[in-house]
Amino acid sequence: MGKIKTHKASAKRFSLTGSGKVKMSHNNHRHKLGLKTAKRKRGLRKGAVLSESFAPTYRALINK
Repeated sequence: MGKIKTHKASAKRFSLTGSGKVKMSHNNHRHKLGLKTAKRKRGLRKGAVLSESFAPTYRALINK
């Protein structure tokens, strides 16, 4: 039986915290920033933790 490969696209976008939660960055912070309010852009700067209902799926993709 072969090894399970890491899904590289997911590995670049998600990582794990020390406690095992899945960490991600917000989207919509790359272009068309002139249309977005400063408050909205400030919120998008910060990282976020993925919902616990989605976490097992993404943990399996990044093999951790």
